[in-house]
This record gives sequence, C-alpha cells and structure tokens, in this order.
Amino acid sequence: MNPTNVVAAIIKKDNLYLIVQRNRKKHLGLKWEFPGGKVNSNETFEEALIREIKEELNILIRKHDKITYEKYQDDKIDVILHYYLCTKHSGNMKLNEHENFAWVEKKDFHKYDFAEGDSNILSLL
Repeated sequence: MNPTNVVAAIIKKDNLYLIVQRNRKKHLGLKWEFPGGKVNSNETFEEALIREIKEELNILIRKHDKITYEKYQDDKIDVILHYYLCTKHSGNMKLNEHENFAWVEKKDFHKYDFAEGDSNILSLL
C-alpha cells in the first residue's frame, strides 16, 4: 500500500504557533497536532492545505515555505506528512472537527501530548 500524502499547516502569529486537538472519536484522539489533512488525487499540496484549513478551522491561510516532510506509520495509518509555514489571512476561527485549539510558544510544546507523527517537526521550528 502506498502511503497517503497529508499536508499540515504550521500557522505562526508573532511568536505563537497554532495547534489543534484531534477529535476524541478519531485515530490518535485527543492528541495535539498541526491542522491539515489528506491530499485528494486531483489537488496540489497547496490546494489541499487551503481547503483543509478552510474546512477544519473556517479561516483562509497564506502558504509560505515548505519546512520538511516526515513519514509516519502505525497499525492504522501510513502517511507522508508535508509541513508548510503559513500565516492566517482572514476569517474568524471556528472548530469544525477538533476538540480544542491553542496558540503556543515553541518553549511550551512539551506541555502538550502531540500525535507521534508530529514529534520530529517540533525540534525544527
């Protein structure tokens, strides 16, 4: 099985990063992560990123540089996570899928229980 491409937005505002808490009914429920989702077969990574953030958080973002990508696999998923630095462009944030969100400083990442797939990106920010 080929891994699924997933995009994630590292949304930065001043010195803070937006993180979201996964829906309790989903795989890795209640873990924290950077928002994003699967890339559809007919989309570019940028299109998927903008669509997913609009669907999940009701905001429009501006994509900047790609930071890195990371492979993650467990007994339920096999993904390649593509991380992009982004800024919020417009809209009022509304959680459509997640339990919670937080704007956190890098030094406070350790206080949150991140999904395993996001662990290496934290040290790169």
